[in-house]
Amino acid sequence: MIQQLKTLIITPTYNERDNIEVLLSRIHEVAPQAHVLVVDDNSPDGTGAYVKERSAEDGWVHLIERPEKQGLGTAYCRGFTWALENEYDAIIQMDADLSHDPDQIPDLLRHLSDYDLVIGSRYIQGVNVVNWPLSRLVLSWSANIYAKVITGVPVWDLTGGYKCWRREVLANLDIPSIKSEGYSFQIETTFRAYNQGYRIKESPIVFVDRTEGASKMSKGIIYEAVWMVPRLRLSQIARVFRRIWFKSKEFKGKAES
Repeated sequence: MIQQLKTLIITPTYNERDNIEVLLSRIHEVAPQAHVLVVDDNSPDGTGAYVKERSAEDGWVHLIERPEKQGLGTAYCRGFTWALENEYDAIIQMDADLSHDPDQIPDLLRHLSDYDLVIGSRYIQGVNVVNWPLSRLVLSWSANIYAKVITGVPVWDLTGGYKCWRREVLANLDIPSIKSEGYSFQIETTFRAYNQGYRIKESPIVFVDRTEGASKMSKGIIYEAVWMVPRLRLSQIARVFRRIWFKSKEFKGKAES
């Protein structure tokens, strides 16, 4: 299965020079058939420059350079579009800070034979997070319970960013309409896939917090997620009522004729 799929791994970067070299090497060790796409937001620390050099030497490394920091969600949307344009079969998204273990890539791809979206889950088998302060752990766990209950999506790690997609799912997500970032982006994309009937699998991972570089988490990202979750649910309810209304109009029109 792994050998048959044309696989792309997308990782957005901003000031990840201390991690990207190790990440690329480890990915190639466990998944030598895969290509890697780095979406860099003009990192001042030279991340993009290093990846550009690697891409000139290694045909499996690709780079999209953006002129400024534009956020995680837009970086993944740009990467997803590039993946579809270049006809990849399996698309993996992962952080560049080594918190997502590349050794899990074969497992994610293996599950793709039976599922459409595979999520590397921190919470499907208890709490598997290393080096987070208790406050952040409580925030993350609470955010996932909140999102799970409000959206109705039966996934324990809705905010997780280690995912493996079938290309058909991404092709039907209406990528240009996705505007959210951070936690919200992860929730929204899984929400869309679930409500289109795609099969979702959570595969357990151990998440280890970064040891190099700085976290990109901010209050703005948290607030966006708080408001995005009920908006997603309300939009789903609105779509149901629209369908009911159109069907009733259609039935009434047939009855009058």
